[in-house]
Amino acid sequence: MSSSSNKFSSFFRRVPLQDKINFARHLSLVIKAGLPILEGLPMIKKQTGSKVLSSVIDSLIVDVSNGQFLASSLERFPNIFDSFFVNVIRVGEASGTLANNLSYLSDELKKSQDLKNKIRSAMVYPIIVMVATIVLTSFLIFSVFPKILPIFASLHIKLPVSTKILIAVSQFLLANGLYVLIGLIVFLIAFRLSLLWRPMHKAFDRFILFLPVISRLTIDINAANFSRILGLLLKGGIKIVEAVGITGQTFNSLVYKDSMIGAAEEIKRGGRLSHFLSSERKIFPPLFSGLIALGESTGNLEDNLAFLSEYYKDEAEIKIHNLTTLIEPLLLLTMGLVVGFVAISIITPIYQITQGIGAQP
Repeated sequence: MSSSSNKFSSFFRRVPLQDKINFARHLSLVIKAGLPILEGLPMIKKQTGSKVLSSVIDSLIVDVSNGQFLASSLERFPNIFDSFFVNVIRVGEASGTLANNLSYLSDELKKSQDLKNKIRSAMVYPIIVMVATIVLTSFLIFSVFPKILPIFASLHIKLPVSTKILIAVSQFLLANGLYVLIGLIVFLIAFRLSLLWRPMHKAFDRFILFLPVISRLTIDINAANFSRILGLLLKGGIKIVEAVGITGQTFNSLVYKDSMIGAAEEIKRGGRLSHFLSSERKIFPPLFSGLIALGESTGNLEDNLAFLSEYYKDEAEIKIHNLTTLIEPLLLLTMGLVVGFVAISIITPIYQITQGIGAQP
């Protein structure tokens, strides 16, 4: 119950990713300019447009003025600053490279934001087409068709099968449309709440990995994020066991999170990360585990992770483009078929009526 309440509270205490990027970047600039953190935080507060982040910065100012490390203070807000964010700053404070680490952090968050924005942008056109189809079809069924239906009934003509189907659907929706809408909303809310239950959430994440096209895109996105975050943590001086555990917490997918727990255990027993990843072929491609194995053998793991991050980011972008290229004509075809079916169902009886009138002497 506590984890569920935390998820509900996090919904109302969110900070936009762009604000967190700006926070890390501005704090890096402040430190590089030679100002103490305590003097820089009020300056950063004036630049933020988020009320939540503004109140968080107030808490940071109090904690830092009382002698706390910045990372320890940020750790009090796990719903806003995840373990990746906090640990990069902690390593920077411990090693004296806080300004550089904050700069790296803002760059990595920006890359993550860019990938998310590309996914959202790719879905804009398909969503517009889908909404247009629903609006146009609803207009024909609920506005045009009910006005014509009494004419068909009064003339007692034999209606086509398509028109009979449309009449049945129209009458059902007119009588039960509100209940259907409420039922759909309840189903969506119930499904969203069911994902708060861990077994259901993990089952849904597994289901995603079985979908033909979506699974490959999901794997590429997670591979890009994993290699980027792990590489940055290792570059910051965090031991690989701890870095793998932190990276695992950044995944939204429970399948990947649980896999990272297993990877950390493997490393603790003296095994290699690549050995574990090679046994998880369903979620980590052979190329991925192979290059990590090469990096572990040659001592170039950080460089290989940087290469893998860029490679899988590019692969994800290509797949996003291909997916939208495939979806757009399919949606247009679906829109044409649905609207065409409704139009033919309305026009065909009208044509029969005019033909009958024209045939009369």
